[in-house]
Order: sequence, then structure tokens, then C-alpha cells
Amino acid sequence: QVQLVESGGGLVQPGGSLRLSCAASGSTFSNYAMSWHRQVPGKERELVASITRTGGSRDYADSVKGRFTISRDNAKNTMYLQMNSLKPEDTAVYYCKAVPTYNIKIQYWGQGTQVTVSS
Repeated sequence: QVQLVESGGGLVQPGGSLRLSCAASGSTFSNYAMSWHRQVPGKERELVASITRTGGSRDYADSVKGRFTISRDNAKNTMYLQMNSLKPEDTAVYYCKAVPTYNIKIQYWGQGTQVTVSS
């Protein structure tokens, strides 16, 4: 079982940047496909970006393409989300998720980190 802890959220002005981190422990990080999701009150959690266990393939929601970059460092057991050109509509709680490649029915979530984009 893997434990996930997000960090790096905060308050930023429109047009600014933030880098989120998701630190994993308790299991072999490279066995997990990883993703970032976000949620605002009253709405469903939505997928922001995903990355395969080796980092060889990445996908993004249309709303963040060209502005956000997902990456991972398996040696450091950490996944990142570089967020540039932030917009007020990016305001949300951001969560990381891990899915083991040996059982895609299992999902592990972090506790979330708040990102607020406001002037």
C-alpha cells in the first residue's frame, strides 16, 4: 500500500506559477501509474494530468494543455505538477492518485493541497 502526501499549494496571482509535489512512501513508486486531479466545492473531481509508471507517456485535460506539465522522479518517489499561466478557474483542491499496474481497480489518494488563483 502506498501513502501519498501533496505539497506546494498556495495563493498565487493570475499569470503566476506553482509547482505541486506528491511524495509517495510505503511501496515501490515505479509500480504505480500516477495522476493529478482537482475539485472545487459542488463539482465532481476532474482529471488534470496523468503519467505512466516510467514517465514515457503523459496526458492532459484540454483546459491545462500548454500550461501544466506533469513529471515524476522514481528515484525520489515523487511526482510533480508544474503549473504556469495560472487562471482563476484553476482554483481548486489538487489531489494526486496512484494506481498499481498489477491491479488497476485499486486507487490511492492523497489528502489534497489547496491552490487559489486570485488578485
